[in-house]
Amino acid sequence: MKYPNIVPGIFLKRPNRFIAHVLINGRQETAHVKNTGRCRELLIPGTRVYLQEHDNPSRKTRFSLIAVEKGKLLVNIDSQAPNKVMREALSQGLCLPGLKGPVTCLKPESVYGGSRFDFFVAAGEQKAYLEIKGVTLELDGVAKFPDAPTERGVKHIRELMEAAREGFSAYVVFILQMKGMRYTTPNDETHKEFGQALREAHKAGVRIIAYDCLVSPDEMTLDKPASVVL
Repeated sequence: MKYPNIVPGIFLKRPNRFIAHVLINGRQETAHVKNTGRCRELLIPGTRVYLQEHDNPSRKTRFSLIAVEKGKLLVNIDSQAPNKVMREALSQGLCLPGLKGPVTCLKPESVYGGSRFDFFVAAGEQKAYLEIKGVTLELDGVAKFPDAPTERGVKHIRELMEAAREGFSAYVVFILQMKGMRYTTPNDETHKEFGQALREAHKAGVRIIAYDCLVSPDEMTLDKPASVVL
């Protein structure tokens, strides 16, 4: 997926989870932060960032914060991007492990039980539910999820386990919004319950997989499978 009208800036501060103050061409601007996670290790005053400029007079903010430099690493922090790049990849023939062939049916925001999963897919007679998790937290070359407690994430994992028991294929898909990680793993220090649920799901037949991404200031593309360590 590509972003038009990308401009560089310098991050100044984040008054709340929805907005940031940034310096663009020597002028302080207010930008929408497209990620409600903490992102504390990324959004540090003085950090170089990349923003999308919008030509929409009805918007409250003229800019949206898209990507952040962390040393030599470029991290996309748009929380909507993982679903978009996954949908692109599936539409272009990505074959998920365990499915016998490419996806022939793809439905976003599909309801199952008490949850709304990111995707329902079919490959021939095989049917599967997918829950997508975007990963922006990096520590010493390891990608970790979540960066904040997520009871909703635990609920989704429990529902995926039920779907697997009923004969559906079920997936938790971590989308690493960066490149070059050694592996991805649950962030037990931040939310132990999520890691426990993920390991239980793995034992119950839910597939836990990950892909990294090629990230540039104006684009993010799904790239290669990434290792998952539970």
